Amino acid sequence: MERLISLDDALTVADRLVLTRLIDDIKEADVGSDEAKTAQDIAALKATRHVPTVLLSVDGCLPLLQPYVQMARKAARHPTDVVMITHLLLYVCTTVPSALVLYRHFSLVHGLIHAAMQLYYMGTYTLMMHQHIHQRGILTKDLALIDVIFPYLLDPLMGHTWNSYYYHHVKHHHVENNGPDDLSSTVRYQRDSIRDFARYVGRFFFLVWLELPLYFVRTKRPTMAIRAGGWEILTYLFYLAMAARSAKATIFVYLLPFLLMRLGLMLGNWAQHAFVDSDEPNSDFRSSITLIDVASNRFCFNDGYHTSHHLNPLRHWRDHPISFLEQKQTYAREGALVFHNIDFLFISLSLLRKDYDRLARCMVPMGDQMGLDLEGRVTLLKRLTRRFSEKDMQDKFRQGRLFDARKNTVLTQKVTQRKTADVITLFHRPGSAASNRVAELLKKTSIQVQTAAAENKTSEREPFELDITEELPTSGQVETILEYAGQRGIPRVIQNARDVKDALQRFKESKDNFLRPVTVDWDKGKVVAGDNESEILKLVNARKE
Repeated sequence: MERLISLDDALTVADRLVLTRLIDDIKEADVGSDEAKTAQDIAALKATRHVPTVLLSVDGCLPLLQPYVQMARKAARHPTDVVMITHLLLYVCTTVPSALVLYRHFSLVHGLIHAAMQLYYMGTYTLMMHQHIHQRGILTKDLALIDVIFPYLLDPLMGHTWNSYYYHHVKHHHVENNGPDDLSSTVRYQRDSIRDFARYVGRFFFLVWLELPLYFVRTKRPTMAIRAGGWEILTYLFYLAMAARSAKATIFVYLLPFLLMRLGLMLGNWAQHAFVDSDEPNSDFRSSITLIDVASNRFCFNDGYHTSHHLNPLRHWRDHPISFLEQKQTYAREGALVFHNIDFLFISLSLLRKDYDRLARCMVPMGDQMGLDLEGRVTLLKRLTRRFSEKDMQDKFRQGRLFDARKNTVLTQKVTQRKTADVITLFHRPGSAASNRVAELLKKTSIQVQTAAAENKTSEREPFELDITEELPTSGQVETILEYAGQRGIPRVIQNARDVKDALQRFKESKDNFLRPVTVDWDKGKVVAGDNESEILKLVNARKE
């Protein structure tokens, strides 16, 4: 079956390593065929973490660009994200002046060229903003004002309404995780049906402006409801104001990008969550997919590693291939789906054409999937695209908050299901003896529980994914950590802080006020500041009920 897999010359270095390792596994028919080589690949990728990405189209950097790279590294929040500075400059120097000219001297030819240019930009810009909304910015704190302002200029030009991506994706989609209450959930639809896809897109196009605020009201977040609805309506009013200046220019500058973006978002999400295992729809491994392809990963900041992103939404985009290799056996054991040489757009189109043969040929089998021939793969994929009935959703989803319109209440069902591993993050200071002790303790504990799980042994602790980062948290992450810590824990997280407001102000004044090490269990909402071994073990000691 490995003969069906081809290595595209344009793959990133990381993707080539990942795909080569998966091909070797297939040849050996054993996911752990050569863990030494996998470890070498992981080490090689980690060794390049300090090397900046400058251009998406090529690896490495021309010596001629070194002066620019040195300046851009000082502007990017992650010094390796020079490419995001590159693209910001690109959009400001092309999209903005082109739009201004269209409003001053409109021509149909220019309008069509502008719309085509924006269509080309949209994917990369959206995934750059994907990093922005999860990390609450892409620029350094010295450029915080620009970081806040530029989306209000560029978002409408790229088809996004103001702040909607943040509220829908971060505050809604990642909370509901394609479950019954997710407004963009695919589970109610037959994913190879053109009719169902039309219903799916139509609902998003015409109702999201109302349904998203109502969702926040139902989940008792009224302030967020006002903000989400308010920004959406303000954007529409902005379109009207610009149309009064020039209706023709507004069509090409704002409305066409808006329509194309909304369609693109739905095509993308349809593919990302098209294959859902009815046995474990809660599992990130079994409700999302991984793509190893040029369009998704070279030009869209590793968007193809969608399972990795759902496992840890805070993971930096360049770390996804590393995480995949580190958890390769878990992906295989959990029945995760991996495809190559096909992007999300063509996965959706293949499904709507019922072209399962193409999808089967693009599969990269792992674990038990290696025993399937093409016909077996087709059967598997067809099973995973079946729609869920309302009863299925009540029975299968562990914590699906199904809204009952007749009673105007939110019902919570609790169905015991095996769940995806929690993510535990250690905000680590390498030069600190206390932080080093915590890192070693967490690593040792993680290895113990993973070994027990691999050998099917009983363990007091559930497996968890360990994320050790030397990066300081964003302001949004600090706010979440303070909420987990509670009033008594605030001064242990932020030096000398009295309350949340004071803590956030102190963090804003100096990131050094954040007292590492801090260990966070994002799934359970718990935090331990410092190196108290018993408290840390208590945090990870999630006993099985």
